[in-house]
Amino acid sequence: MTDTTPPRNLKGGEFLITESDPQDIFCPELLNEEQNMIRSTVEDFIEQKIKPRWAAIEAKEPGVAATIMEEAAAIGLLGSHMPAEYGGMEMDTNTNTLISEVLGPAGSVTVSLAAHTGIGMLPILYFGTEEQKQAYLPRLISGELKAAYCLTEPGSGSDALAAKTRADLSTDGKNYLLNGQKMWISNAGFADMFIVFAKIDGEHFTGFIVDRDNPGISLGEEEHKMGIHGSSTRMVFFENAAVPVDHVLGEIGKGHLIAFNALNIGRFKLGAMVCGGAQSAISMSVKYALERHQFGKPIATFGAIRHKMAEMTIRTFAVQSALYRISDLIQDAKAARMAEGKTFAEATLLAAEEYAIECSILKVAGSEALDYVVDENVQIHGGMGYSEEALASRAYRDARINRIFEGTNEINRLLIVDMLLRRAMKGALDITTPAWAVQKELASMPGFDTLEGDYAAEKKAIQDFKKIILMVAGGAAKMQMEGTLNLKEEQEVVMNISDMMIDTFLAESLYLRVRRLDGVPTTQPREIYDAMLQVFLYDANARMQKSATDAIVSFAGGDLQKTFLMGLKRFVKYPPVNIKTERHKISDALTEAGGWCFY
Repeated sequence: MTDTTPPRNLKGGEFLITESDPQDIFCPELLNEEQNMIRSTVEDFIEQKIKPRWAAIEAKEPGVAATIMEEAAAIGLLGSHMPAEYGGMEMDTNTNTLISEVLGPAGSVTVSLAAHTGIGMLPILYFGTEEQKQAYLPRLISGELKAAYCLTEPGSGSDALAAKTRADLSTDGKNYLLNGQKMWISNAGFADMFIVFAKIDGEHFTGFIVDRDNPGISLGEEEHKMGIHGSSTRMVFFENAAVPVDHVLGEIGKGHLIAFNALNIGRFKLGAMVCGGAQSAISMSVKYALERHQFGKPIATFGAIRHKMAEMTIRTFAVQSALYRISDLIQDAKAARMAEGKTFAEATLLAAEEYAIECSILKVAGSEALDYVVDENVQIHGGMGYSEEALASRAYRDARINRIFEGTNEINRLLIVDMLLRRAMKGALDITTPAWAVQKELASMPGFDTLEGDYAAEKKAIQDFKKIILMVAGGAAKMQMEGTLNLKEEQEVVMNISDMMIDTFLAESLYLRVRRLDGVPTTQPREIYDAMLQVFLYDANARMQKSATDAIVSFAGGDLQKTFLMGLKRFVKYPPVNIKTERHKISDALTEAGGWCFY
């Protein structure tokens, strides 16, 4: 089915058809001394500069968010991912991933920081002229300027190209006059510059760098949001706002390249931050469960609570495994591009673009894992979790936006499959050969599986997960080519396939991490990591069967449906696991450590 020669650098989406070697991945346990010192610096920043201001942040007191950003700049947090020539620290991707992850528990502040350092700065790095980079990046890195990103409009959200904001050349040819409105703009209340998208002459979707003090720009009132109360979110209005022609960002009519490429790394950074937020909420749950006594003992000793704490941890650990796997792939791809002669900016852009599929997977998986964690955190806290006196309720409210930010999870699910098929059609991935291999296997007599060596059942389960995806996606694609199915109109089928891809990537990332830990010092005994792997695979096996079945019965009938469903039974054979006992091992490790304990 697959090419078993492990490449050092998988191409984007190639995880589906190629086996990876554990030695080729990176995980948090491999962080070096310098990186762990950076972790401590960021943790101290949260403790000293953010937590004492929770009330002021939540109340959106004037100047608080901007001051925190300037303090973050003072220790290099706004430029850790930027080239040294503009005042950045030019840290490697894995270190920047760590910084984003550790910032995850910083509540609304993470929104302000992410909007500034990601979609606010990266478009200039990626697409700006040298003059634009020199004019803006040093001041954005130092915190002198704060950035915002203006894409969404009342009539265009996921369909960004439906934007109505216009840009028309002035009669003297010196400026573009912008007219329109943008909504849900993070940092709008204190931003000094905006990345704005408008259609020149109402047709050519284009990016602009717009200074806040330009005449013709006004702001709406602060939005009253469900969560992330401490972040500034306003509408931005443009009424004949004059923008100098040399403030066009990138090529005229190519604004979609800016918007979509900025979102790739935005999704990755969001995945890192929600992973860190989930770890913090788990620690919050464990601490409360140890302190809260009922019926004469801590509720942390009750099976129902132990189940919750363990499941919260398994889902977060799987996401973290995927996070650092993708981070390392991006880091290696960036280094390879620079070795070929690409600039820092070009290499960064191309590396993120290469792993757009994986970035979408991380965004969906991470935001949904966090949602599960904060919901169970409230449940473990009981009535106190529903009270604004505790932090659990705020974490619950703040987390919900992440399934909407950076493209809704529904859009990202559709994109995962769409991008995979596009890469296959362009010849970047050979999906046809392994898909045909699966079809031949289904046409042959079932063999007797021989499991040999450590983790043989886990390795085979992941191989089988990939076969299920190739079988279902291949069948659907064949019917589309025959004209009996239109996948663009069958979003439920596409989302079933996407869910299987997400589960498979997380399962393989978790498996590779556990295998990579051979001989590596860990914070917990090996059996705890094995327990997380086995429980995740046991549950994922059931999810794979359901997602595949749902898809098959949606597009196939009669004998074809029977053939597919019989084939599916051959690929969902991961052995039963005593999930109660395995979860207890995990929850015991948490309670003994007093919180999240996997680094």
